[in-house]
Amino acid sequence: MRLVMSLVGVFMAVLAIPASGQTGDQGWVSLFDGKSLDGWKAGANAGTFSVCEGAIVAHGPNSHLFYVGPVYYGDFKDFELKVDVRTEPQANGGVFFHTQYQEKGLVAKGFEVQVNNSDRTDPLKTGSLYKMQDVREAPVKDGEWFTMHVVVEGRHVTVDVAGRKLVDWTEPQPPQPPSDRLGRVLSSGTFALQGHDERSTVYYKNIYVKPLFPLADYHVHLKGGLTIDDLVAIFQPRAVKIGVAENCGVGNPVTNDEGLKKALQKLEGKPVYRAMQAEGREWVKMFSPEMIAKFDYVFTDSMTWTNDRGKRMRLWMPNEVEVADKQQFMEMLVDRTVGILNNEPIDIYVNPTFLPAVIASEYDTLWTDARMDKVIQAAVKNGVAIEINARYKLPSETFIKRAKAAGAKFSFGTNNASKDDLGDLAYSRLMAARCGLTKDDMFVPKPDGQKPVQKKGLPR
Repeated sequence: MRLVMSLVGVFMAVLAIPASGQTGDQGWVSLFDGKSLDGWKAGANAGTFSVCEGAIVAHGPNSHLFYVGPVYYGDFKDFELKVDVRTEPQANGGVFFHTQYQEKGLVAKGFEVQVNNSDRTDPLKTGSLYKMQDVREAPVKDGEWFTMHVVVEGRHVTVDVAGRKLVDWTEPQPPQPPSDRLGRVLSSGTFALQGHDERSTVYYKNIYVKPLFPLADYHVHLKGGLTIDDLVAIFQPRAVKIGVAENCGVGNPVTNDEGLKKALQKLEGKPVYRAMQAEGREWVKMFSPEMIAKFDYVFTDSMTWTNDRGKRMRLWMPNEVEVADKQQFMEMLVDRTVGILNNEPIDIYVNPTFLPAVIASEYDTLWTDARMDKVIQAAVKNGVAIEINARYKLPSETFIKRAKAAGAKFSFGTNNASKDDLGDLAYSRLMAARCGLTKDDMFVPKPDGQKPVQKKGLPR
């Protein structure tokens, strides 16, 4: 058994390589390699930006340089950002967050943290959360390096410059952006550096971000020739944690404790979480609680069960599905799902609310509020997290919002079928943004002694 923290430590060690995306102390991730503009893209007037002596230099016609690299898929919600900055006399600039790439013009989306120590044409000085909470006196001098530290968490933003807190701002509800900056609403997005004008020269270096929203893909399979090295190559630049799952149960590669032991050995010492995917309802009688507890977490779905006529169905296999009456089928599905959540010692309910192809187009009609709530209440009652599945784009936004309101926890999962379809968690991240999920809503594997199989045991 590997404790979660030791797994994370190994993962961070693998990430600590000299490249953009490297992870340093306490989860800080580099967005700039100090040598090139790899991972960054300018709109108009791209020549405004260059790299000199380990710094990005902004000097030239108005332009903005956007981070478009792989870290966190270039989409940051809650985070800490640190940037070392130096200005020449009369220089103006800025650091933007929660923005998105655009070809030209004023940045339409997100917020600007002002960089201006001596430009008399603009009264707002370094550290200002521009037009939201402004600083009127320059906190530092031209020609000297200083660190800008921006923290965004929920509706709260702070800005420190050279160790002094200059901004402590909370977004009102509803938001009240300036009439000429309607995009200044907290959401999520990337970062950008400003090249203000041809008389301004600003240097930016040591650009590090610490995401405060835990981004992990807890549902990855080594299928189609996919290897651990492949996973590291895919996820390391993104600073995303990985959970590798073994399929365990009737008709699957692992059917006994010996198989579990081999699955664990295969991942021994690797920079991944070790997960057990419990398939079918028979799994609870196939493995010992001692071996199950050696995994970091266990997940299952309600895609395999036996109907009231005694027919065992796998819902993703059309030839095995029997739907004589849609409403009756849905009642059975909800009943079986609630039974799984109540009785089986699992951490995560994956592929949630999946419907067989024959009725999938009627998802919004068949998943009534009452049916959703029965499943949600069972998950919350039993401390089971609900996966937001990127492959099937499940569950619906309506389901997630109801589950959040009920106090459910969530996880992200790709559930790749092969090496070629390893997802980018786009649906998971979209739903997190739309439903207002925070780090407190997200699943974290439980330590030894607190795992469901250790607390609940196996059903008799």
